[in-house]
Amino acid sequence: MSPLDATFLELEQLDPAVHMHIGGLSIFEPRPGKRGAPSAEEVANLLGERLASMQRYRQRLSTSTTGGLHWPTWETDPTFDLASHVRRVRLPGRGSDEELREWASDYYSNRLDRSRPLWELVVVSGLEGGRWALASKTHHCMIDGVGSVDAALVMLDGERHPPPRPAADAETPAEPAEEPRAGGILDRIPGGSILRLPLQTASSLFGVGRSGAALATHPSQAREAARRSRAMVEMLVRSEVIGAPQTSINVPIGGKRRLETVEVSLQSVRDIKQRLGGTVNDVILAVIASGLRDLIIARGEELPERGLRAMVPVNLRAAGDQLAIGNRVTSLFVPIAVAESDARQRYRHQMEDAESLKSGDQGLGSSTMIDFTGHAPPILHGMIARSLYATRLFNLTITNVPGPQQPLYSFGAKMLAVWPVVPLAAEHAVGIAIFSYDGKLFITANADYDSTHDIDVLMDGISAAVDELERIET
Repeated sequence: MSPLDATFLELEQLDPAVHMHIGGLSIFEPRPGKRGAPSAEEVANLLGERLASMQRYRQRLSTSTTGGLHWPTWETDPTFDLASHVRRVRLPGRGSDEELREWASDYYSNRLDRSRPLWELVVVSGLEGGRWALASKTHHCMIDGVGSVDAALVMLDGERHPPPRPAADAETPAEPAEEPRAGGILDRIPGGSILRLPLQTASSLFGVGRSGAALATHPSQAREAARRSRAMVEMLVRSEVIGAPQTSINVPIGGKRRLETVEVSLQSVRDIKQRLGGTVNDVILAVIASGLRDLIIARGEELPERGLRAMVPVNLRAAGDQLAIGNRVTSLFVPIAVAESDARQRYRHQMEDAESLKSGDQGLGSSTMIDFTGHAPPILHGMIARSLYATRLFNLTITNVPGPQQPLYSFGAKMLAVWPVVPLAAEHAVGIAIFSYDGKLFITANADYDSTHDIDVLMDGISAAVDELERIET
């Protein structure tokens, strides 16, 4: 288990209100010629075929707690029963999207059981018009949610009636590729190659000695090490000198969640970036900035002059590495221009800030800091983990997962929508996840139930901001 994998366990262990699972809810049209959703047994059978080579889904933690003298390890669960990880529920009402959001809010408010493999899948039936859904929940220590896949994604096909797949070899788990690449919301940043640092304290000391000899004989490694160290120090100094502002979205949170969603035309977003310059990701950040601005104003708060700061995960997976398990991400801390009143200028600020981050070493500094925590013994790692997710570093998480732009199917039914879910760290009351699929952007806010009764202001503001940018003349 890597330091970053362990971090998500420790964040959860330090605060009972923090749930470090990720996932999402996929909505499907009615199955051809059939009524209702597939049964839990049908889903479990198909899942068993497609997860056969992914051994991590049969493994549990060696210990359910962290902070001792050793990291938890993954071990095969001798009592593993795939069927116990798949269940089916039916919405009690007429099955509207609002009822589905209420169910999902409650579902993602509950933690996974650490004594079992850390994932589950729920079939949701009873949606309006014969639709149905798959809700997945996987612990963040297993997958990163940006470049890897969870159980729900292996259920999908590229055609309505796919040919039978070759039988998977359960004895040959998928191996990760070695060469990472940058991806996610701010792609192609420098620093994609990560130097592997030792994880255990004793081996760290030995590793430092070996790396010192290597640096003496390989000047290029010395330059890279110096660059990484400089990037990490600059990131820490900037965070202390220009910290994230304190706002009402950074308050102690409870364990209950509130999910709200909005759907945006991807073509509309592309048209905006074509007219105004920049990228699709610039448009996404700009409209989220507008929604957050509306929320802060509606709450009667002063707009922070320097804006908010978002933590944006960046994918480090190789192109063929999507099936690998574990976390391969770094993070950028992106200014969110909520103080700018003019929509055109707000967009320009977001575009310029994103461009400056792409040309800098912030992503390298962030990944170096994560690697550096591996030198700390596990008993101290929890304190370090919490400092990496403190409100002085960022106000909220914004994660964008680029999805396929062609239709996908499960059991012959077309997938209509996806509601992605990003977890909340302590004192972070709002997190935003974006998933692009089949010409649409699906934006989900996962929020603390007690402090975000007005989260609809944020989501309405995002929709209105797209319309506003569409009206701006070049």
